Amino acid sequence: MAGLQAGAPTPQSITVHGQSRVLEVGFSDGATFRIPFELMRIYSPSAEVQGHGPGQEVLQTGKRNVELVDLQPVGNYAVQPTFSDGHDSGIFSWDLLYDLGAREAELWAAYEQRLAAAGVDRDAPMADKPAASGHGGHACGNH
Repeated sequence: MAGLQAGAPTPQSITVHGQSRVLEVGFSDGATFRIPFELMRIYSPSAEVQGHGPGQEVLQTGKRNVELVDLQPVGNYAVQPTFSDGHDSGIFSWDLLYDLGAREAELWAAYEQRLAAAGVDRDAPMADKPAASGHGGHACGNH
């Protein structure tokens, strides 16, 4: 899902709805999705969220009220949002946005299962990250 598949639907309109916290995306195949900011944030394709391989995903919590403070285009294939919690390293391809919209109910159910399995509430604050380099950021390879 990292890139744009040949022949895949492309966005015809993208609207940020700050009040309702959704990104509305209308695609060339006629589909329109209202993707909650929280869903985008918890399924961000960034390494900070997804890890560097299977089983390394970081369960995101406390994102119910996250806002989208900026949305920048990335070439002709994606957008890069900046969220109110400072997260800005996820690049959302058109394929990924379509997938989030089309599979929203399934993704919410999977998220709720992960929360239950971890014994964590959706609104719990994120657990403190281990200090890797003293800079408070993502430190690949420092374990």
